[in-house]
Amino acid sequence: MKISVNNLSVALQKRQILHQICFASDARQTTGLLGPNGSGKSTLLKCLAGLLPGGGQSVMLNDTLLMNIGQRARARRLAFVGQHAETEDNLRVEDIVRLGRTPHRGSFSLWSLQDQMAVDEAIEQTHLQALADRSWHQLSGGERQRCQIARALAQKPEILLLDEPTNHLDIQYQLELMQLISELPVTVIIALHDLNLAANFCQQLVILKTGKVEACGSPERVLTPALIKSTWNINATVNGAAEGNMHIQFNYSQRHPLYSQHEPAA
Repeated sequence: MKISVNNLSVALQKRQILHQICFASDARQTTGLLGPNGSGKSTLLKCLAGLLPGGGQSVMLNDTLLMNIGQRARARRLAFVGQHAETEDNLRVEDIVRLGRTPHRGSFSLWSLQDQMAVDEAIEQTHLQALADRSWHQLSGGERQRCQIARALAQKPEILLLDEPTNHLDIQYQLELMQLISELPVTVIIALHDLNLAANFCQQLVILKTGKVEACGSPERVLTPALIKSTWNINATVNGAAEGNMHIQFNYSQRHPLYSQHEPAA
């Protein structure tokens, strides 16, 4: 399923967060959102998921405006995983993953074999088999992140929206998760901080700075030393772009300010 954004502008508490955002992600394409803290990545993802006002009139799924898609139908097509999730309930890992099946089930429908197969597959994909019976409150930050991603996978969406899903994950799970995401037969839009992960697992990158699109295109075209310098204020060397195996090396020979000039993220 294709998702497109046309002239999306968002203001929260009288502060302009996003300014005329335009881009499209084709069906089954993985698009990475990159930018400094406060550039608007999380706000943009929430608009795409229909969680903030303003997105409904500017976001289209194929040829249909988001605002014209009912909540239940939207939940079947879109899955969103935010940075933080909490619950007071003493739910097991499998219980949380089962919540991903909610949009596909009626109020009184019985739990089906198809539902259980979707849950089992999601738990296996995220390597949570050994934790399936463990309480949410006993999980580490990385384990909670994998649990939320498993819930989204169990939903079987056509579009998957992920807000920095590699946070709190060990390097092994970062790479395995990005490999899994890049191979899913769905459209993925993912906010990342790691430029090397984005360069090697995303087919398209959207670079945000102060709520505006600075660049949009393939990693080879977008992640140039000049753009990295102008966006993140750091010198970098980009290797392997021509071979399709990019690696970005940052130059620490110069001192960089501990705090960026950008305002905190909204």
